[in-house]
Amino acid sequence: MPNRLFRTIAATILSVALVVAPLTSVQGAPARIKDIVDMEGIRENQLVGYGLVVGLNGTGDSLNNSPFTRQSLQSMLERLGVNTQGENVRTANVAAVMVTANLPPFATQGSRMDVSVAALGDSDSLQGGTLLVTPLLGADGEVYAIAQGPVVINGFSAQGDAASVISGVPTTGRISSGALIEREIDFHLGSQQSLRLALRNPDLTTARRIALAVNDFIGAPTAVPEDPATVRLTLPRGFNGNIVDLLTDIEQLIVQTDQPAKIVIDENSGIIVMGKDVRVSSVAVAQSNLTVTIAENPQVVQPNPLSAGQTAVEANTNLNVNQSDTALQVVEESVTLQQLVDGLNALGISPRDLIAILQAIKATGALQAEIEVL
Repeated sequence: MPNRLFRTIAATILSVALVVAPLTSVQGAPARIKDIVDMEGIRENQLVGYGLVVGLNGTGDSLNNSPFTRQSLQSMLERLGVNTQGENVRTANVAAVMVTANLPPFATQGSRMDVSVAALGDSDSLQGGTLLVTPLLGADGEVYAIAQGPVVINGFSAQGDAASVISGVPTTGRISSGALIEREIDFHLGSQQSLRLALRNPDLTTARRIALAVNDFIGAPTAVPEDPATVRLTLPRGFNGNIVDLLTDIEQLIVQTDQPAKIVIDENSGIIVMGKDVRVSSVAVAQSNLTVTIAENPQVVQPNPLSAGQTAVEANTNLNVNQSDTALQVVEESVTLQQLVDGLNALGISPRDLIAILQAIKATGALQAEIEVL
């Protein structure tokens, strides 16, 4: 009796293992919640400004070709008490630039951030230049930071009378900690009672798994999936802490991500990327390459001696047509991505031909995946 009971339990465990094993093999890669979602309010804000870089060694804007540089220079000098109206200003040491930066989330007044500088006119290089005080504006038109400092570039340019060399892009640069933050974003995360988690790759299954993982961890229906891209998180009643404490615990939870079957194709470079869930039904594929080669070999014909003829050039065209056919190959119904790739590679085709074949297979309805062409 104990042996029979032991065999029954062992058979039950084995059958459960056989059922569960195929299911776990098709799940997505496990990932932390903090790596697959963006939390509402925790974001950067883009800033932009217009300014002048001075101190260039003759590599600045040509004032005749860049009237905005001339106007900016004159306006700046007038604010400093120098009157240049009606004067013919000739300098090649000034360049007009656009300054961009990303305001970090929850940046406080008085802290610093990096800025990028890019030439706007016909300046040859920003090497050795210094950015003058430049206000950085947000999308609402308000000034959030002030940028100033020496510009560091990654490239260089040098030229002589008969040759020149350029390495990298000398007309763009960066100022480390070059902007001083003057205005803060009015958002208080700790006082929020509810918050939305935005999935970076929207998916219904992943959103539901995130909500289930959070609710299992808290022990209460705290998270609710609203759509494939949003999970709403509510501070539970009686929670000993604020929303920041709750997010700190939740962002370390592990969930199994999911994604739709998709094939991404970049026709310009011939790159093909397939997801692991791509499936193909049994289909027969044949591919034929037609190569036409045209070579021109003109021949010079000389006239006979003491004749009135003239030297002429006769055209000589060599035309060659090659056609290589492959037999009709059967790509069996694939279970894994590796089998699909092996079946297509067995045809001995190039990546660009593979793009056309995948689109043709999709047209027949044998490819269970979405094709996205970049």
